[in-house]
Amino acid sequence: MADRGAEFKRWKEVLANLPARILFPPVCAGCRRLVAAPGTLCGQCWPTLRFIERPWCEVLGTPFSHEIGEGILSADAIANPPPFARARSAVVYEGAARQMALGLKFRDRTELGPWMARWMMRAGGELVADADVIVPVPLHRRRFFWRRFNQSAELARAIGVQSGKPFAPDAVIRVRPTRQQVGLGARERETNVRGAFRVPTEAEILVRGRRVLLVDDVYTTGTTVSAVTRALKRGGAAEVDVLTFARVLPGDFRPDDAGTI
Repeated sequence: MADRGAEFKRWKEVLANLPARILFPPVCAGCRRLVAAPGTLCGQCWPTLRFIERPWCEVLGTPFSHEIGEGILSADAIANPPPFARARSAVVYEGAARQMALGLKFRDRTELGPWMARWMMRAGGELVADADVIVPVPLHRRRFFWRRFNQSAELARAIGVQSGKPFAPDAVIRVRPTRQQVGLGARERETNVRGAFRVPTEAEILVRGRRVLLVDDVYTTGTTVSAVTRALKRGGAAEVDVLTFARVLPGDFRPDDAGTI
């Protein structure tokens, strides 16, 4: 009897969702081909997805080609220690992952946010667990007006919902407009965002003495998240970790690549 009841409930849900499935059929998160379920990839896009797995640098989260011991840091982390404690990313910025990041940021595909957040939580589970508050990299109000949403905030909000951690979208503000980082070299990126972020006085209570999880869509050279981290620490944050959806691996960054966020 219980089995019949469960089956009836399942079919009731299927029928209730049928009109929406007909009007808005699920499409591939990478290329928009029709797929069986929302948030999935088609057979052509799935093989292009490359998850970032251990072993990785404990600070920067860049993957190593082979296991070289626990707690080992990359040469970049040793030579240029970042202001944040740890960084993690879910996938390499290529193939379907690149299309998803661009779709969320420039094509209003906000429905991808919760699915991308699930992969981010898989990669940065320990960072999420240690966090006291989740903060997105902010947009300047002028760019927010034209774009109508902040892709980093969409990801941070979804992580907050899925983890139960507090979400503080206004903990950091962008105090001056900056050029888009697309097409800028590493040195230009650093100059572009220097001094661009601040924790408002009224928001210091949200971060003071707390471990902050800073969320962004793509980690390219680390200049933006480093600038925001410094602002958070000036605002009293005890420590900052960084979690992004995708990562441009060292050696892959090309300033002349218009698709590199």
